[in-house]
Order: sequence, then C-alpha cells, then structure tokens
Amino acid sequence: MPIRRLPPETVNRIAAGEVVERPASAVKELVENALDAGSRSIEVQADGGGLTRILVADDGLGLSASELALAIERHATSKLSPDDAGDYDLLHISTLGFRGEALPSIGSVARLSISSRAKGAADAHAILVEGGAVGEVSPSGFPGPHGARVEVRDLFYATPARLKFMKSERSEALAIADEIKRQAMAHEAVSFALDLDGRRTLRLPAESKGPEGRLARLSAIMGREFSENALEIDHEREGVRLTGFAGLPTYNRGNSAHQYLFVNGRPVRDRLLQGALRGAYADFLARDRHPLVALYLEVDPAQVDVNVHPAKAEVRFRDPALVRGLIVGGLRHVLAGAGHRAATTVASETLNNLRPGWSPQTHHAPSAQGFSAWQMGGWTQAVQAAAQTIPGLTQVSARAEPAQDWPPASYDHQPGMHEAPAPAFDPVDFPLGAARAQVHETYIVAQTRDGVVIVDQHAAHERLVYERMKVEMAQGGVSRQVLLLPEVVELDPAEAERVAARADELAALGLMVEAFGPGAILVRETPALLGETDVAGLIRDIADDLAENGQALALKERLEEVCSTMACHGSVRAGRRLNAPEMNALLRQMEATPHSGQCNHGRPTYVELKLADIERLFGRR
Repeated sequence: MPIRRLPPETVNRIAAGEVVERPASAVKELVENALDAGSRSIEVQADGGGLTRILVADDGLGLSASELALAIERHATSKLSPDDAGDYDLLHISTLGFRGEALPSIGSVARLSISSRAKGAADAHAILVEGGAVGEVSPSGFPGPHGARVEVRDLFYATPARLKFMKSERSEALAIADEIKRQAMAHEAVSFALDLDGRRTLRLPAESKGPEGRLARLSAIMGREFSENALEIDHEREGVRLTGFAGLPTYNRGNSAHQYLFVNGRPVRDRLLQGALRGAYADFLARDRHPLVALYLEVDPAQVDVNVHPAKAEVRFRDPALVRGLIVGGLRHVLAGAGHRAATTVASETLNNLRPGWSPQTHHAPSAQGFSAWQMGGWTQAVQAAAQTIPGLTQVSARAEPAQDWPPASYDHQPGMHEAPAPAFDPVDFPLGAARAQVHETYIVAQTRDGVVIVDQHAAHERLVYERMKVEMAQGGVSRQVLLLPEVVELDPAEAERVAARADELAALGLMVEAFGPGAILVRETPALLGETDVAGLIRDIADDLAENGQALALKERLEEVCSTMACHGSVRAGRRLNAPEMNALLRQMEATPHSGQCNHGRPTYVELKLADIERLFGRR
C-alpha cells in the first residue's frame, strides 16, 4: 500500500482521540489553560454530560486578537520559551500545559468558540472553529475586565463513532465534577464554580495558601469528617518535599476513590501512590480497606517527566525509589505521631446505632476461642509500675462504687495523711481516663473529664503486644531457618533479576536468595517465623510486588501477619476478669503506644463518647 500524507484535519482528529477522550478531558484541558493564565476565579458549566455544551470562564490574563488566531493552531503555545540558542527545554516544565494540542483538538471534533479580552486591552475579540474549519477573528463583547470564555458545543459531532463509546450523561457529568474537584484540591487559592444542566453543583470560594487553606478546601470536597480525622504531613528528603493530609487508619473506605496525588500542582494518577499507601498502612488496615489521603509532591521539574502521555495524567520520576520512600516514611511518621488517636466517626457511628429504630448489622465481636491465657511478662511489670507511679490510681474515686477486692493489698494507709494531703493527679484527666468498670469481662469502661471511653480489652492489648514484637524484631533482626535442600524457583528473567537485586533487603527480613541462572532464584534460608511455607509462592508474590510497587510487600505482610497472629494468641482474652490496676495500666500503655487506636485488622480498639453526645442521646439537650 502506498504511503500517504494525512491532511491536517485528519491529523487533528487523531490527536483529539488521545487528548480529548471524553467531556471531562476537555474540561481538564480548558481549566488547566485558565490556571496557567493566572486565573483567580474559574466557572464551569456543562449540559448533557458535557456532550451538548461546555463553558469555561476565567479571569486570567486573556488573549489578544493575534493570539486568538495562534491559539487554535496545533502545537502553538505560550508556555514554552526558547533559550539563547533557540532550543526549547522539555525537562523543566513549570506549567500545567505545554503541548499546544488541546484547543485545536477540541476544535476538530466540536464547535469551539473563544472570546477574550487581554489584560489592559480595551477591546475583546472572538474566534469560531467548527469541525476543524477556522473562522475569522472578530470583535466581541466580554463581561469582565480581562480573561477568557471558551464554549464547546456538540462535542464529537464531527466524529460520530466516538459518541457510541460515551457513557450515560450522568456518568459523564460525574466525571466532570470529579475533575473539577481534583483541580480545586490542587489550587486552593483559586475559586471554582460548577453548574451541571443549570443546577448549582459546586461552589468553592478561594482559600488562603498554606496548610490551613488547603485543609479547608479538602474538607469542603471530601467532607468535614476528613478534616477532623486527617493528619498533616510535611517531610522533605533530597530536595523532594511531601505535604498534605492522611486519614487515620480507623477512618477508611472500601475503595481507593478518595486517594489523591498531586505533583507540582498537577493532579496525577500513579500506581506508585497505591503501592506506597499499601506499604504505609499495611500494619493497620485489612487489604480490602483503603485510607483517605491527599498528598502533594514538590519536586524539581528536571526530576519528573510530565511528557509521558498526551493527557498529562501520568508522570515518570527520575528517582521513583526516593519518592516512594518519602511517601512511606512520611506517612508512617505521622501515623506513629497520632498515638492512640482513633477516628471521630467511630463515636458518631456508635451513637447512631444506639438511637431508637436502628437495626443490628453484622459486627466483629471478639471471640473467646483460641486465645491463650494472659501470660505476657511485661504486663505484670506495667501493672505494678502504674500502681506505684500514677497518683490516685490506687485510691477509690468518689464517683465510683468500690469493687469487692478494693482497695488492693498493696495500698497502705499512712498515718498523718489526712493532716497534709498531697495534691494528686486525677486519672480522669488522662486522655483515656480512669477505669471504672469491666462489662461482660470483655470491655473496659473508663471515665474522662468530659465523657466515657469504652475499650475492647482484647483488641487493645493485641495491638500493644504486636507493637512490642515489631520493636523486638527490628532490634534483634529476623531469625532464619536453613532449608534442608535449597529450593530453585523459576521466574521470568526480568522478574528474577528484580528479586536478585533486592537480595540485601530480603536478607534483612530473613529470606536468603541469590541468582541461579538467567531465569531462576535459589532460596537457601527463610524466616523462622513462617515455619513451613510455600517458598515458590512467596518468591512469585515478591516478584509481583516488585514489578507493581517496587517493594517486597509480600514478605513483610506475611511476617506481620505471623506477628499479628502471635500477638492475638498472646494477648488478654475476652472473658478475662481484670482488676482496677490492670485496667488502668492497659489504658496508660495504650496512651504511650503508637497506633493503639486500632487493632491489627483496622478496627477501633476504643470508642469515646462525649458527655454532650450522651446527654443528647437521652434528650437532655
């Protein structure tokens, strides 16, 4: 077949298939143009899911008459400038757009009209493009002092086949709303407005720059509960800075729809984030639960390639291991800093269930089966230390009835105590309060200064034991067992190379591997904690994790699962009767132990009910 040169109209329509996949793609491109123009206010209207009409109006710098004619030419852009030698540098992209394809691509498949007044200009002008046919620039009215109004009608009318692949109008409208939300989350100092089919859908006023304004914008989009349960992140490593907010582990969802990553102000979808989140939250969430996060990366433009895909929704980092390590390390640091804190939604869900008319749902109640006796050596020491060092712990509170075995035998009344009483710290002032009772030999009820705390004693102690086991394992290393016969695992050559390259990292986790030819791995030792294990399956899981996430998550998760099981069997079981010092010692250990607000499966270890909420529950407020 002979080679033919395609006409410009056909070339533009081919390009439009990459740049403008759906109405939300067109909105994305137009909003990014407005942001690059320095807009402080952006209004978007969409009818018929964006297929009938899209309007994006901004108050940016605007376009002059001569620039309007250039704007709809392919690969014409104001966002790249030549250097002294006349070369254009694609390694230092500081704007959202730079390819110069959006407007001509949209104009080739729709009816596109642009009206604009340049900043400082007296007159406004407009241009019309229909199915690739360009009209003349003409004078036009414009409502504002400067900016642009871009209107797109009958999207894909020039390519009817593309219309057959569109989803319902509702689905396309939801995609547009999601795109606006992502752009608004990335640029909190810009106000956004969205109308869908004439209905006011979104109104986001401009917020102040910085963490407070960003959290206010995130709260307006992701819900007020996010701001109440979000942890601020601000970490920097080797010139890469990570900021943003991550939700507490007990504040989670059943899918990953609420996970956002922004690179230099650009919303991106990157599998690196998925792997990093899985690694950071692996200790706290089941695999079918997902955290809520909004992370912002600031990196030298030379260290990230944004010219990967025409839609610019993907990026490629020069040092992905650095970025991944920064995300995992930053998240783990703030999660550890949260201490015993649990999500506020736990209490609200509990109160909702307590109100009349609620129907019981499936609950994860602790089981008394399979739990060994409470024999952790450090626990007795913690009880004794708590009784000796916490003032008021061994004293009877006037707000509680004494138990039959109260006071403990170690309590010694000193003569003369009443003559000069020493001021004592009341345990109710501790974050988790003072233990007042044990209910059904499973739950500890504690009183705080302004409410009540209910603790699942097994789940709480399981987390305490698990955290201690992790520390001991990190300090002493993972003990290994030598295989009687080394096992050879055959893999794809690329997979085998990836696994062999991480031999040192795997050795630190107790797995000794080495390359065995171009497509095989020889395993000599495995972690003793795993006992008899499927070595071949483990290596293949590790290879999959390295290919997808760049981390050997499979081995870490298996070790953590074993530690979790051991902690479960070694913790205080449901049905174990505790005395007051034991209950208070458990509360104090929870306050001092990171991540004690959730068990090893992501469920809360305690519920805190404020006194005001309880009073409303009984109609006192």
